[in-house]
Amino acid sequence: MAGYLDIESVTDGFQEKVHQNLKFKTGKFVWQIRFNTALDPTTVNNINLYVTTLDRIPLSTSIAYDATSNMIEIEPLDSYSKNESYILHITTNVKSRGGKALKQPINIQFKI
Repeated sequence: MAGYLDIESVTDGFQEKVHQNLKFKTGKFVWQIRFNTALDPTTVNNINLYVTTLDRIPLSTSIAYDATSNMIEIEPLDSYSKNESYILHITTNVKSRGGKALKQPINIQFKI
């Protein structure tokens, strides 16, 4: 079973709510990111949301958007490596249905 972490809306002070050294027993950790507004589903993709190693090597992920809950799930297609650090990237190209972009990109470093 995958591990989950809920991240509420991307607002100022958002990154302080996330523990920077997340450790889980599973290599299939799934990010759940809930936004406080409906998103333009065409902007929810592997170009605008992605995971890399610290060396900026991209990982293959599956991204799903639930318009009812305004939640995005980002699941790795391969297991994360233990003791490896990664970065979750959310770019300003993720937009609301009204076309409003995030004020700044979000990069969260985490470790499995």
